[in-house]
Amino acid sequence: MLNFWLPVLTLWNRELTRFWRQKSRVLGVVASPLVFWLIIGSGFGDLSRFFAGALVLTVLFSAIFSTISIIEDRREGFLLSMLVSPAPRTSMVLGKVLGSATLAWVQGLIFLAFAPLAGLAPSLGRLLGLAGVIFLISCTLTALGFLIAWRMESTQGFHAVMNLFLVPMWMVSGAVFPISEAHTWIRWIMLVNPLTYSVAAVTRLLPVAVPPGTPDLPLDLAVTAAFGLVLAIASAVLANRKTTVSYA
Repeated sequence: MLNFWLPVLTLWNRELTRFWRQKSRVLGVVASPLVFWLIIGSGFGDLSRFFAGALVLTVLFSAIFSTISIIEDRREGFLLSMLVSPAPRTSMVLGKVLGSATLAWVQGLIFLAFAPLAGLAPSLGRLLGLAGVIFLISCTLTALGFLIAWRMESTQGFHAVMNLFLVPMWMVSGAVFPISEAHTWIRWIMLVNPLTYSVAAVTRLLPVAVPPGTPDLPLDLAVTAAFGLVLAIASAVLANRKTTVSYA
């Protein structure tokens, strides 16, 4: 057990330490969704309508950008050192995911602090529920980032995947427009998009009017947790494949 959990805690601490040495990341990750939310929300005259989507976007940016450290670790030789160590590779995956997910969770909570600007005042119970849901979403999106970054050789390729795949994935998650207002074929995409259920879970816990067609909270939590579990298992399997990573 010590051989498993010590690397997990070490890598978790390493991610946090690296983050606090780059405090500008907080501004970059939180400011972009904040500006996006203020502009779009002000344009529609309803800041509360897009708050849930902007919060999930904050978590998405933080979780995805934190996993870029995997590419950096490969370049610096640290990843190779971890892979040849006696520690289980699954512990490496768990440590990296938990570290990046913790950072995404904290930055999501920072964005949540702007809720009063939208006229939102969640009760203590709702705040605790939101904190739990944000952490679940953080773990899920971090596992997704790990899965993508593990196969990448450059940060440029990583950013290309994010712009081509992850940003559109967020746009059809109900963050910008609800399912009930979407065209038929877009509606089907939204229903099979796991991120739709993450945005819906946050919306359900905020004191806002829930748009028609929004999935129920139990379904939201189940889909988000299942998606995260599948991604975590896939990440562990990928990390344990000796032929996966190139060290050239």
